[in-house]
Amino acid sequence: MSALLSTKQQWLVGGILLLVMLATRIHVSNHLQDASWAIFFLAGFYLRHWLSFGVFMAAAVLIDYIAISQMGVSSFCVTDAYVALVPAYGALYAAGRWFGGLYRESLSALLPLAASLLVGVVACEVISSGSFYLLSPRFAEAGISGFAQDLVKYLPHSLAITGFYVGVAALVHIGMLHMRRPQGHVGV
Repeated sequence: MSALLSTKQQWLVGGILLLVMLATRIHVSNHLQDASWAIFFLAGFYLRHWLSFGVFMAAAVLIDYIAISQMGVSSFCVTDAYVALVPAYGALYAAGRWFGGLYRESLSALLPLAASLLVGVVACEVISSGSFYLLSPRFAEAGISGFAQDLVKYLPHSLAITGFYVGVAALVHIGMLHMRRPQGHVGV
């Protein structure tokens, strides 16, 4: 998909994604769920350069640092496992890139979108939660069965939140496609 966006459009999309990450990850409101997982998927889909992954990863770390050090957000999840967010978010970014290669402006794009999003979210959940269980002293006695129980518990929520934000982005994407189409043209 990124090949269809100009450099200027990619900067605009990247800026919007960073603002959404800031607004939802900073945790100043309990009303907005964290959109970070969807952001990494969408960055992989829309942004041409792999360097953008590093920018979004650095932004996530900086936002977490500010939230914890300046805003009193709990540091419960910041353990030795925090570094595993790089491959976890990388899985989402790669899933977005993969979907970008399959994308077509038609309803037939929904199946590869769903498949790539599912693979990315499951991989991210397994990597992030699995590393938390393996490397955090908080779950030393829980073992693999505790991890499996929590995976079953948290994966549906992760899929729902990420799917919601990607769904909103898909609706905006479709709306933008329709706005730039000549009048009278039918399609998705």
